Amino acid sequence: FEGGEGAGKSTQIRLLAEALRAAGQDVEVTREPGGTEGAEQIRTLLVEGGAGRWQAETEALLHFAARAEHLARVIRPALAAGKWVLCDRFADSTLAYQGYGQGLDLDWLWTLRRHIVGATEPGLTIMMDLPVEKGLARAETEQRYERMGLDFHRRLAEGFRQLAAADAKRCRLIDAARERGVIAAEIAGLIRARFGVSL
Repeated sequence: FEGGEGAGKSTQIRLLAEALRAAGQDVEVTREPGGTEGAEQIRTLLVEGGAGRWQAETEALLHFAARAEHLARVIRPALAAGKWVLCDRFADSTLAYQGYGQGLDLDWLWTLRRHIVGATEPGLTIMMDLPVEKGLARAETEQRYERMGLDFHRRLAEGFRQLAAADAKRCRLIDAARERGVIAAEIAGLIRARFGVSL
């Protein structure tokens, strides 16, 4: 699940996990940056402090360092065990935040992504699309990224839209301004269509 601040990713992950478990599926719910002890420590470095705490390159490398741990210790073992993995943010967030939002070279970020993620790309990426002002008003906490200004958040929202358009087979852009039950029903339909699971 991807999207800007306050887009409702965590809520929809919880609702989907509940539906999958009710259908008898084994589900691993996780997040980025984070998901392991070491990656959670990196998350603290990334989300706390002033907006200008890190250079954009440093941020991207920290995100990919956390992602490497997360993939090795949580995601790949869960997939190997036959579990569903629902992740609150993944590699598209690095492209949107550090690439589109902060202006890093997208080819460099894609090179890092191919090296770290490899074949472990999501089977489906749900991108929650919400007007920036509404998302920031909804956000439950004020952390570094939420303090980076409207222009930054508009750039990253556009980045998510461009990523979704460039990979329409993997990505689905979801209107996150609607009622959460309506959104959850649409996501359940996407899961049924893509993976053949009864929800």
